[in-house]
Amino acid sequence: MLLDEREAVARLQRGDIGGLEALVHAYHARAVRTAYLVTQDLAAAHDIAQAAFVKAYERIERFDPNRPFGPWFLKGVLRDALKAATRQQRHLPLDALTGGAELAGLEPADLETGPERLWEQRELAETIMGALAQLPPAERVAIVQRYYLDLSEAEMMAAADCPAGTVKWRLHAARARLRALLAPLKRDSEVL
Repeated sequence: MLLDEREAVARLQRGDIGGLEALVHAYHARAVRTAYLVTQDLAAAHDIAQAAFVKAYERIERFDPNRPFGPWFLKGVLRDALKAATRQQRHLPLDALTGGAELAGLEPADLETGPERLWEQRELAETIMGALAQLPPAERVAIVQRYYLDLSEAEMMAAADCPAGTVKWRLHAARARLRALLAPLKRDSEVL
């Protein structure tokens, strides 16, 4: 039986590592997806998620148990994913990015959807992931925070520790780049 989040945090803060299981169960998949969306590297995303749980355990005494665990935890995941993506960007040419092919293993297939529709969905997901991969890491983080983690601009400012203007600019620039990168997709769908 898994503990609820507050009890799991309380156990961890008392030094009982048994509380970590419930938090891993609740947040592992989301942490991996979040890191993957920023890094575009599934192995790195798994490593970042695993390290984030270790860091959460080591730093749990700093956590305010009256607040939700998820945003605090995912802030660390995003910070580490941004660092990893920035390092990758310095070492990998743009054409080495996979364009999202690794994403297929992250979501279970919808069993009621036909094969043609599943193929179309996968192609669309790969196109979007490829466009996302072409954004600078800071803009990728902004898109992930806003549209995957559903953070408000105020929450994004707190997570990134930057002014409102920076958050708004990153979102604006990221949206503009994505629109330009995905414009051929829109034209193709209008032809059909």
